[in-house]
Amino acid sequence: SNSHEPHASNRCVFGERCGSALVDCGKRSVAEQPQSVVAIYPGSFDPITNGHLDLIRRSSRLFDRLIVSILRNDSKQPLFSLSDRMEMLRDVEVDCFEGLLVNYAHSRGARVVLRGIRAISDYEYELQMTHMNRRLNPEIETVFLMANDAYSFISSRLVKEVFGLGGDITELVPASVLARMRDRAKQLNPLRGES
Repeated sequence: SNSHEPHASNRCVFGERCGSALVDCGKRSVAEQPQSVVAIYPGSFDPITNGHLDLIRRSSRLFDRLIVSILRNDSKQPLFSLSDRMEMLRDVEVDCFEGLLVNYAHSRGARVVLRGIRAISDYEYELQMTHMNRRLNPEIETVFLMANDAYSFISSRLVKEVFGLGGDITELVPASVLARMRDRAKQLNPLRGES
């Protein structure tokens, strides 16, 4: 036989064996279906921004299941409570966690940690965290998704800072989040809640 021809046992013809698998017009049995890929998108989300929402929308198309996971960090003084932040995220699966991210991801059956990258400075920090997470649990991969150009400069910290100084953030956060920020500002300082 011609040495360039595939070996007869590797030829895939309907009903014939291809290696050890029975070929059936591209359909796979339930046992052969690939496992669904669960991804965790962790963060403080204090507050949720349009940049976060864009990343959630885009990554939802890449994974079978996306869990937006809010970090519970009692040592920080967040603008919004954990329950408030969970309420701000709609039409997506939301959870909270504390402790090591890789332990939490493993407990949720996630094989992917999703991280957004806005700039080189983000990449340097995220690379360091990725290496540490890989050392802690090599079964969990980190996937970086570049921020949309329109949102590449937005961070929750910057949004809060600009809002606190009276700047216009209507294009940076959803309207519902802006309303909550105004309400929160009135609670914290009744004279400045009108910004």
